[in-house]
Amino acid sequence: MPARHLRPPMGGNSWDCCGTTVTEEEVLADAAFLRDHLLAHGWDTVVVDIQWYAPTARAHGYNPDPPVVLDGHGRQLPAPNRFPSAVAGAGFRPPADRVHRLGLRFGPHIVRGVPRRAVAARLPVKGTRWTADEIAGTSSVCPWNPDDHGLDHDHPGAQAYYDSQAAQFADWGVDFVKADDMPYPYHQREISAYARAIDRSGRPIELSPSPGTRVSLARLGHLRDNATMRRVCDDLWDRWEDVEAQFARMARWQGERGWADADVLPLGRIGIRAERGGDRLYRLTRAERTSLPALRLIARSPLMMGGDPPTSPRETVELLTDDGALDVLWHSRDNREVLREADLVLWTARDTDGRTRCAAVFSPADAPRRFAVPLGSVGARPRRRPRTGSAGPGRVRRTAERGTVAAVWPGGRGRRAVRVGADAAGSGRCTVGPPGAPEDGRRPPCRP
Repeated sequence: MPARHLRPPMGGNSWDCCGTTVTEEEVLADAAFLRDHLLAHGWDTVVVDIQWYAPTARAHGYNPDPPVVLDGHGRQLPAPNRFPSAVAGAGFRPPADRVHRLGLRFGPHIVRGVPRRAVAARLPVKGTRWTADEIAGTSSVCPWNPDDHGLDHDHPGAQAYYDSQAAQFADWGVDFVKADDMPYPYHQREISAYARAIDRSGRPIELSPSPGTRVSLARLGHLRDNATMRRVCDDLWDRWEDVEAQFARMARWQGERGWADADVLPLGRIGIRAERGGDRLYRLTRAERTSLPALRLIARSPLMMGGDPPTSPRETVELLTDDGALDVLWHSRDNREVLREADLVLWTARDTDGRTRCAAVFSPADAPRRFAVPLGSVGARPRRRPRTGSAGPGRVRRTAERGTVAAVWPGGRGRRAVRVGADAAGSGRCTVGPPGAPEDGRRPPCRP
């Protein structure tokens, strides 16, 4: 597995399960499960989503003017009725320490700006002569969350506030920050200011601005320079229309520096106390729920599990711990969509070994379809008939002609992985099957 900075972030996020209401007990239970079952496969980050500072937070929405917990400088503190170890100003240091002892990383969520209650109380900005009401941009507010005012970045105290928040996070041992209400509409100065604050904190904290609704590709350079991940969509839920829309977005946002983030994976048990829907298992078909992570793998997109790890089905954990599949996330380059016509989508990539080409074949069709994919369409140049193997829920029925792979999607909306390597004679070789599936029981000849 490559070093952390050479691969997309992976972990779990509490939003799809518990919305605004996650507790310390649940966070630590998720962390223990990640350590025991997912850490060895790269899943190493625990993210506590929005309103961890709100004692009265509830499922399915936000309370108006919630009584948030703040320190004397207007910075959020964990609500002690939900995070008991946060008493006496300890903040997230105790749970972060416990997560770190498990070999994992820890990260909170924030909404851009300064808390409205800090503004109303005119709390001082740490290390300055200014108060929260002087630095607030009260006309710049989040359209869906009532907690904060934006910041007036023409005032030097705005940067000082973010500096103090990032310094506090660094003191708590934070490794990752999900910063909400930043890219939509695009708040360039907010993103730059928070990235600057992280740099000044002295701790290597990863920054993930969200959501990515209607973000123009013209913003790519700025996002690459200021964030670890670049969110490219609104919230993703367990609906095929949400999954299908990701194909165009991921193709558009490919790049070599930074990671195009398509939101958390709504897999496993979700909706326990979430914003949308009730307590449920994902509402995706088998083909749909395998296509979802397969696209992330070939696009090298961050993987954050949205389901509740301890209570999700075993098949969900198995889907997320296939090292053969995860190899494409860790060891590929030049990832791109090469074809999208009617009900066929092809992606290709090169393995970092310099010898192997990787491909993923998707179909968004609603009904069973048969496709013949020439190996030349994924950049291969076979000199002999390719070998084919099992293909998940369906099977590859036959090779239609030399250099062509014919596959059947029995239920529509599926994907297949194609791995093309080269033997000593330079002849082409292809396997069609679920990413990571070995041929004839052996390890795949290449990373998928």
